Amino acid sequence: MNFRAFAARFALVVSCSLMATTPAMAQFWQCAPYARTISGIEIHGNANTWWSQAAGHYARGHAPKVGAVLAFSSTGRMRLGHVAMVSEVVSDREVLLTHANWSRRGGIERNVRAVDVSEAGDWSMVKVWYGPNGGLGTSSYPTKGFIYSDRAADNDSVDTDTQQPLARMTLASLSMSDEISF
Repeated sequence: MNFRAFAARFALVVSCSLMATTPAMAQFWQCAPYARTISGIEIHGNANTWWSQAAGHYARGHAPKVGAVLAFSSTGRMRLGHVAMVSEVVSDREVLLTHANWSRRGGIERNVRAVDVSEAGDWSMVKVWYGPNGGLGTSSYPTKGFIYSDRAADNDSVDTDTQQPLARMTLASLSMSDEISF
């Protein structure tokens, strides 16, 4: 056997073994199953159906809370909508989101910046950090609001229907029984 044949066989064996040992976490994620997994909100179906499905099952509102899911509306570029979990509330107009399938097909992004750019300050229009641009970019996206789970951090001073000042909250503020795995 010559060196070229040996090298080709060696490369084939190595690539086959790497494919067999690919970790389970290296999977392709859609936004809805990923949001369901990390938030505990048991809604199934496309992201554009989450807001209506949540009615009567989960509290909904327009104030961000850690652990809540932000439901994006359908658009021409985003026909099936989008959902993303709030991982940190930075201010009343800025949060960090954890979500899948946004900047990179099937990829997961943790703690990316999202800013409320709505005129009323009601989170009905947002800009979201986009990896290839390395920033918020110029696109704004319409949203329906936040869906709150049992895991959403409690903040009794926040009215979910009107935008009130928010205290800075993080995932660390959740109790051990409210642990969210990434």
